[in-house]
Amino acid sequence: MIIVMDSEATPSEIDNVIAEAESNGWQTHLSGSSGNVVIGLQGHGQPLDLFKMGQMPGVRETMSITQKFKLASRAFSPEDTVFNVRDVPVGGKKIIVIAGPCSVESREQILETAHAVKEAGATMLRGGAYKPRTSPYSFQGLGEAGLKLLAEAREATGLPIVTEVMSPTKVALVAVYADVLQIGARNMQNYDLLNAVGLAQKPVLLKRGMSATLEDLLMAAEYVLRHGNTQVMLCERGVRTFDNKYARNTFDINAFPLLKELSHLPVIADPSHGIGVRRHVQPIALSSVAAGADGLIIEAHPDPEKAVSDGPQSLTLPQFATLMGKVRTMATAVGRES
Repeated sequence: MIIVMDSEATPSEIDNVIAEAESNGWQTHLSGSSGNVVIGLQGHGQPLDLFKMGQMPGVRETMSITQKFKLASRAFSPEDTVFNVRDVPVGGKKIIVIAGPCSVESREQILETAHAVKEAGATMLRGGAYKPRTSPYSFQGLGEAGLKLLAEAREATGLPIVTEVMSPTKVALVAVYADVLQIGARNMQNYDLLNAVGLAQKPVLLKRGMSATLEDLLMAAEYVLRHGNTQVMLCERGVRTFDNKYARNTFDINAFPLLKELSHLPVIADPSHGIGVRRHVQPIALSSVAAGADGLIIEAHPDPEKAVSDGPQSLTLPQFATLMGKVRTMATAVGRES
């Protein structure tokens, strides 16, 4: 259930509505929409008389939200959520592009990549310092040393940093360096981790799990949102299906119009993981923009053949620059900016 307060509602009227709801056992969550305060009710309180609540001073309307996901729903916030990562607006008219290597490997590699993607038009820098790998014998990342190199790259280019955090115990450390905390596909339903990044009050990039439905993804976002952290980006990165001979995953282009209809949160496309084949990243990226994605996250590397992880799906730096030119053209064609 949500209660929409009138734009002229006084603080005391808002407090009275909150007190009434909480006295009946409900948890309350405040947000803003079109200049109105919106009070969301969560939990398992006593049934409320919607007519009575609607008659309280300052209340414009009340409505019940039938979806399991409440705070992430379009009903809770009819307008698109837009927030800034440093000076980069996320969720607005402009298509954001997050680019960089799968893993931070060395100072030279991350600095070369950061300067190249910045020059090509990227708006944020990605790079893994902690890497969840299928094999325990694969490269696991440089850890805090990698975070420090990312911070140095940000200082050199001005690009905000997006990097993955893998456990609740690492959130505080990663948050010192990162501008956006990424939750990888394998951790989408790690609820302790979701609660921890929600409490951190930093922007979050939440990737869809490999076998997750759209509702699963939105319910995972709910864990972050319930802590008052509304800076959440949803990320479609492909799901695992029966056909993995020619592509790493099956990329769900349906996700963009559907998630934009169901939720107010920005939606980012990850064509690199979605297809997993370098030569096909470009068409998947362009189709995502056409389908309504608010941004792209692209893997790019100075020498993908020598990359310690995800080389086959990483673009070369010249290929990334070429892609950016086509992204700008596609963005213009669908009434967006890049």
